[in-house]
Amino acid sequence: MRLREQADDEPQARPVQPVLLLGLLLPAAAALCYPFRHRIYAAATAGMPVLAASTAGPDPRPAPFTYRPSLDPFAVPALGLAGAGAVDSARVLALSALDEHGDSSLVVIPRPDATRLFGLAEDELLDDGAAGLFIPGNLDAALAYLETELAIRRNSGAAPDRRLLLVADCAEEAARIAALLDRHPGGLSAVLLGPWTGARALVDDEGLVDASPGLTAHLPERLPAMSRTEARDRLHAALARQTEDGRRPSGRRPGPRRP
Repeated sequence: MRLREQADDEPQARPVQPVLLLGLLLPAAAALCYPFRHRIYAAATAGMPVLAASTAGPDPRPAPFTYRPSLDPFAVPALGLAGAGAVDSARVLALSALDEHGDSSLVVIPRPDATRLFGLAEDELLDDGAAGLFIPGNLDAALAYLETELAIRRNSGAAPDRRLLLVADCAEEAARIAALLDRHPGGLSAVLLGPWTGARALVDDEGLVDASPGLTAHLPERLPAMSRTEARDRLHAALARQTEDGRRPSGRRPGPRRP
C-alpha cells in the first residue's frame, strides 16, 4: 500500500521540476539580454534632443529661412508705393522690366515721371526706337494709349506679344486707372506712386518693405535702391540693346503705336 501511495504521488511532483528550472534560467537570460537591450535603446535614442536642453531656454540656432520672391514688376496687377524709398523702388521695378523682360514687355512712363525717375530731359528719347519703352507726354496721354491698346487686344482676340506695365504717379487719375484694371483683368500691371487707394507697400529709406500679407507674398523683403544717375545709365544701356536687337533680320516687332 505504501508503495502504491508513493507511485500515486510521483506524477503530482513531476510538473514542479520544469517550473524550478525555468525560475533558474530566467535571471540568467535577463542578465545576458541586458547589454543587448541597452545597446538597442541607445541606438534608438541617438540624435534625440535631451530634455534638459529643451528646457534650458530659447533655441540658440538661427530661425529657419523663409522664402521671399525675387523682384518681379508684374507680380501683382497694381502696386502702390509709399514712404521714403518709394521713388527708388519704382525706378528699380521699371528697370527690372526693361532689363529682364525687355523682349516681352512694354513699359509706359509719362514724361514727368521719366524725368523724376531717370533725370531725362524734356526732349530726351523722343525718337527712341526700342520696342520696350514708351514715354508719352503726360499721364492722360499714357492712359489714352493703354485704353486704346487694351481695347484693340480684346477685340482682336489675339494673344499679346508684350505685357504692359505702367509706371507713374497716379495723381488725379487713380479712379481711371482702377477702372482700366477692372475692365482688362490680367491685361495690365501698374507700379504707382501718389495717392493710390488700392494695395500699397511702404518702403523705408533703406528699402525695407512693409506690406499687407497679400503683397508680402509677391515682394522681396528689401527693395534695392538706385541713384538717378546710375538708373539713367542703365536705362540707356537697356534701350541700346533693344534697339540693336530690333535692327537684326530676326529682330522683334517695332515699338508701340503712338496715339
